[in-house]
Amino acid sequence: MREQYRSTPLLESDLAPTPMDQFARWFGEATAAALQEPNAMVVATATPDGRPSSRTVLLKRYDSRGFVFFTNYASRKGREITANPYVSLLFPWHPIARQIVITGTASRIGRDETVAYFRTRPHGSQLGAWASEQSSVIGSRDELIGRYEQLASRYPEGEQVPAPPEWGGIRVVPETAEFWQGHENRLHDRLRYARAEGDAGDLGGDGGDKAWRVERLSP
Repeated sequence: MREQYRSTPLLESDLAPTPMDQFARWFGEATAAALQEPNAMVVATATPDGRPSSRTVLLKRYDSRGFVFFTNYASRKGREITANPYVSLLFPWHPIARQIVITGTASRIGRDETVAYFRTRPHGSQLGAWASEQSSVIGSRDELIGRYEQLASRYPEGEQVPAPPEWGGIRVVPETAEFWQGHENRLHDRLRYARAEGDAGDLGGDGGDKAWRVERLSP
């Protein structure tokens, strides 16, 4: 199976000064194109000895500090990030022949930030975070439903549910950000932002453009 991609070339002069600004631009265009869950991303992690794993999660926020998603810290990805902070994020926007690949380091966000976000979640999702010991072996679906129903009795609709202690946010701070635009004859555009050596400054905003160089990669 093969498809010819036809789109406007992506040139270096088209890019925003920082990868976060460019991401915001493309994310807005993906949203305007009515893609289903444009914030869905594949998160790849690895054990200290290099055994990889990947899964799709939802990006919940991004700003000059990086990309944030939420998970159970005891899940496989949570454990692997604790042991090995290097991760990759992939946004596969096939209908518009684009993808973004982020590589960088991941760490837990502050507890106050986690709790504030948890309180915005639907009641059912709050209960689900408690009911599921993510990535652990479970005997049956009935067991999971039973846990949920017990929690629903303990915390009825309208009652505040506390954030689980092992649940929270992960922020990925990018070191590289590749923007891929598909073209016919497989002459795709691949433009990659790479952080300048020794620069630990902000990822965007005033002066942030000085921290990045742009490289064109062969397709």
